[in-house]
Amino acid sequence: MISREEAFALVSERIPNRNLVNHCVATEVIMGALAQHLGKCAEEVEAWERAGLLHDLDYAETAEDFERHGLVTVEELGDRVDPRIAHAILAHAEKAPLESDLDIALYAADPATGFIVATALVRPDKSLAGVEVRSLKKRWKEKAFARGASRDQMSAHERLGLSRDEFLGISLTAMQEHAGELGL
Repeated sequence: MISREEAFALVSERIPNRNLVNHCVATEVIMGALAQHLGKCAEEVEAWERAGLLHDLDYAETAEDFERHGLVTVEELGDRVDPRIAHAILAHAEKAPLESDLDIALYAADPATGFIVATALVRPDKSLAGVEVRSLKKRWKEKAFARGASRDQMSAHERLGLSRDEFLGISLTAMQEHAGELGL
């Protein structure tokens, strides 16, 4: 499997927007935290993290042609990633069905990063440090807030056996633990 260093180098090279690179890293850390919470073995945790880091590798190239999003990434990565990672990348872009926990977690984690960042950015300190799950739950109900962060998509957490509080708590804590890397 592609190493974390190789994957990060690819993301940094292919994605010119630093905020999108941060989104990929945020998705990576949420995916790792979810895998650990769900009791996955170390090898699985690594695979989940890699799926999170690489899921939007082709975004800069496919932003204007969303029909190709995910497909370009999977083609480029080829056999450097496990087929389960490739499937999850396709599933997050709605190019394959959500079948495994990995697929479902990536589908839910992807919009969660933007939702959590948006919650941090409306705070006076613009930091993740003071964000709490109760703040996220309050914002969840505000349809106009972070409109691009699909509540339906994030609600896939239920298919992992996680309550909304658990999912948001795991995601928030993971991002807070890596706030420096994320610039928040």
